[in-house]
Amino acid sequence: MKFDDEHRHLRAVYVISVAAEIAGVHPQTLRVYERKGLLDPKRTGGGSRRYSEADIHRLKRIMDLTNEGLNLEGVKRVLELEDEVERLRGELNVAERNAQVLVEETHKQYRRDLVPLSQAVVLFQQRSPNRSK
Repeated sequence: MKFDDEHRHLRAVYVISVAAEIAGVHPQTLRVYERKGLLDPKRTGGGSRRYSEADIHRLKRIMDLTNEGLNLEGVKRVLELEDEVERLRGELNVAERNAQVLVEETHKQYRRDLVPLSQAVVLFQQRSPNRSK
């Protein structure tokens, strides 16, 4: 996702009534989800809730999980685990990129260390006196 798209996705612009309407729930449901720690909308200076596209997406995920039969504590745990998996995927991607850079640097070092055979140093070996020519 591009920076502008991600910024737009995270920008809290929806008031509670609009967010509830988009998600197809009652505004009181959003307040309950917030109290349970499932949603964390931004607040204006006056304390009004503002929801982002990311909050709406999370709300829809909460609804999917509750429709599948999970209670709110189960939903909270699933969301925590999904967030952790996403965080770990990000860390893994960074580690893979760093490893790739290190492998490429190592390969470059090998190329510098290689000496053509015609320029290679050959150890002088004395022939033993018992050996015939």
